[in-house]
Amino acid sequence: MKTYQIDLLNPKAARLLQDLADLKLISIRETKKQDFIDIVTKLRKKASSNVPSLDEITKEVEMVRAERYAKNR
Repeated sequence: MKTYQIDLLNPKAARLLQDLADLKLISIRETKKQDFIDIVTKLRKKASSNVPSLDEITKEVEMVRAERYAKNR
């Protein structure tokens, strides 16, 4: 099965698609169009509330670098 997104430019095309659906050749389902802001808002809600500080990030990077350096010696 393949999925396509189609933008209907002429209302007659909707009738043609509905005829194909009536013949059980295709299935039609509407999707909600998400704006960029909606997507960003959704991602921000899923993001962790425990955002590390710059100092914590720096310490983590230094620790990983030190481990890599120790392995390469």
